[in-house]
Amino acid sequence: METVTLSPKYQIVIPRSIRQALKLKPGEKIQAIRYGDRVELIPARSIKAARGSLKGIDTSIEREPDRL
Repeated sequence: METVTLSPKYQIVIPRSIRQALKLKPGEKIQAIRYGDRVELIPARSIKAARGSLKGIDTSIEREPDRL
């Protein structure tokens, strides 16, 4: 786990290892979400980046009649 410090201007620096693992680039948008007593930062990816992410998903589940 990495520790960051909140600056007097309420800014933080995302550690290099995390930036590299998530392939974050300067100027990229990140969503900040309050989740209970913590803050989660989620990269805002374009819809094109999500293409193919559901490949291989199991679609054989039983569906409700109004969802066919």
